[in-house]
Amino acid sequence: MSNDPNNPCLFCRPEKKADWLIAENELAMLWADSNAVSEGHCLALPQRHVGDFFELTPEELLAINELLQQRRAELLQKDPTIDGFNVGINVGKAAGQSIFHVHVHLIPRRFGDHPNPQGGVRHVIHGKGHYPQPKK
Repeated sequence: MSNDPNNPCLFCRPEKKADWLIAENELAMLWADSNAVSEGHCLALPQRHVGDFFELTPEELLAINELLQQRRAELLQKDPTIDGFNVGINVGKAAGQSIFHVHVHLIPRRFGDHPNPQGGVRHVIHGKGHYPQPKK
């Protein structure tokens, strides 16, 4: 997290960390998403203020992945209704990034939470989510 009091980043505000923190390690944090799209939706983010996913160090990537794996296991153990997950990262304004501190979404999914989930993350481009199924 940034120690700069002039940094306007939502994820760098100590009071927000206190409100939303689920877990952390030396290089990364796991936060509850304040605008969750499903129960259990959370964000993994680096402790260091960095805006672009592709600027993360290998160590930060491993630390983030460790928290994602840990949280996935916890969610599956406590919530048997979870049938799958979406993992997503928005990089840049054109891709929908609105907070320029890297954060990785872990979104639990349940059968029936969407009428047709085929295509998953492909839905970020309107009309591209559904595609013909291969013939068997």
